[in-house]
Amino acid sequence: MSAIPFVPRIMPGRTTNEVAPSPVPEYRKTAHDPAREAHFKQQLVLRDMEATARMSRKQIERDVVRFLGIGGKIGSVESLLTLHPEIEYVEWKFGNKTEKASDKTVTDSLMKAAEPHLVAARKSITEKGTSGHTSQAFMHDGKSYFTISRKANNGHSLVALVSSEVVQSVERHQRRNLRIVPYPAEGRYRIESVIPGTNKDTTVRKGEDNGNASHYSIDEIVVKFRKPPTEKQLLELRRELDLTVVRRTGRTFVFRSKKHEMKTLQLYFKKKWNPEFAEPHYIYLTNDIAPASGKSDFTNFVPNDTFYSQYQWNLPEIATVNGWNVTMGSKDIVVAVLDTGVQADHPDLKGRIVKGVNIVDPSAQPDDDVGHGTHVAGIIAAEINNNEGVAGMTWYTKIMPVKVLDSSGAGSTYSVAEGIIWATDHGAHVINMSLGNYAGAEFLHDALKYAYERGVVIVAASGNDNTDRPGYPAAYPEVIGVSATDADETRAEYSNYGDYISVAAPGTSIPSTYPGSRYASLSGTSMASPHVAALASLVKSAKPSLTNVQIADLLRETAKDLGKKGKDIDFGYGQIDVNAALQAAVGTNVSLQLFPQQVRKELQKLVDQPAP
Repeated sequence: MSAIPFVPRIMPGRTTNEVAPSPVPEYRKTAHDPAREAHFKQQLVLRDMEATARMSRKQIERDVVRFLGIGGKIGSVESLLTLHPEIEYVEWKFGNKTEKASDKTVTDSLMKAAEPHLVAARKSITEKGTSGHTSQAFMHDGKSYFTISRKANNGHSLVALVSSEVVQSVERHQRRNLRIVPYPAEGRYRIESVIPGTNKDTTVRKGEDNGNASHYSIDEIVVKFRKPPTEKQLLELRRELDLTVVRRTGRTFVFRSKKHEMKTLQLYFKKKWNPEFAEPHYIYLTNDIAPASGKSDFTNFVPNDTFYSQYQWNLPEIATVNGWNVTMGSKDIVVAVLDTGVQADHPDLKGRIVKGVNIVDPSAQPDDDVGHGTHVAGIIAAEINNNEGVAGMTWYTKIMPVKVLDSSGAGSTYSVAEGIIWATDHGAHVINMSLGNYAGAEFLHDALKYAYERGVVIVAASGNDNTDRPGYPAAYPEVIGVSATDADETRAEYSNYGDYISVAAPGTSIPSTYPGSRYASLSGTSMASPHVAALASLVKSAKPSLTNVQIADLLRETAKDLGKKGKDIDFGYGQIDVNAALQAAVGTNVSLQLFPQQVRKELQKLVDQPAP
């Protein structure tokens, strides 16, 4: 029976030689085995669930101790429920008084099931020599709970019933994100699956099939006309094909028909209108799996964030702290996170969010109803050294939440493209897309070109199917495609690979912010991509004059070469190195370092120019 080793608790400065070897090299010696891959992913999900459970308990324990130490006042116990929505019930004893509070959703049946655990919790704080305990998890009505009790030196004590729903949420999320289950389910949103590049029907019955399928809405089509149709022509189209216009940007329309499916519509438009393109409306999915500003010495610095030293192996691995000696980032640099939204009032993200947009529902705020986007945002910008949760990669970089994926974690090509355009027009310097599919879409590519030509650095995750099939948008030439690495610097067993990969970054068991003001450990190329986006923002902070082309070149040139010498299909040019990239950005040799690439580009421009 194979097993994945736990991610080591790497402390800053620890060498990679001390890390347990990854099973991936052994795994690759044999022919691809879907069952073995599924087993690897299942083990990874369990590892993320265990890490999330530990972080959740530690966070609750810390805040309960803080509450008791402060002493509180009448009514203040309610603040614990506000701070931690996962606390279902709490009772606080101070002197001869007891104050109780509970969430409005708590049922009598839950309290009955919890009573034996609450009795044990109360007993633990009355016994001499004990300061309380944290119980094992127990199940009720399909959900997981635990109890916690603590007693302080001031005589105050507290007992609480806590939901472990975040752990179950991580399990559901990761089973989709790592494609262990077919996702999205066919039939929902009238989705169909095809073999990429062929539009030939296929059926996704199990998670393994995701690596050889693209998904599209069967009753919708994206058409880019050579000349915009008139209102009269649109009316005729509506009548003839029973169409409605779902979205429109310039000459590009998304149509939905009650009468015809995509293939019929595609034949019609190609024959009657000769458009620039008429393509399926593809579905894109998530790809998971402070000091004052100024010069500071971070040589021996260890952030005091709660989970940094024990769980955040990823930041020391890519020399992040050393890089802060060059720059800590800038409040003027904005990274757009095109994802499921972001919890803007998360304690570790407050003050780091700029105005965003909800493309899925323009009437609503870009709030996160999945968890994926908040986790991505935290990797980039969680507050550092605030005695809270996790440390992000940047101290000041702003996050622009652009919600392009719905509550299922899926979104359309059009939504993603519209999000790219909106972010570009509203000042994003970097765009992160931890999402993708195996179908290229012309309208999406148009949007990427629009952003790229306006100087935006574009970063995207490669996917979590352990396949070399090009994933989009990561495989477009304007995009920095990212694969994921494990703690021992091997390509993560779930990570996609191929000649389109630019660089690699840590992606396995990455702790970060999560909705409900909580924290979770997730794995996937979705987690690798924001490391690269964050580094791009730091480089832009260090040297604002650098173009997006120069920044991309610099990330590749300074990456730590892993695997085969030079560029390879697993790591691209290598795993990002924050310190090396930032040193190169501000060093006097940066122009020399990038000079050969720039010369080639300028020469190519001259060759491409039409003769006078």
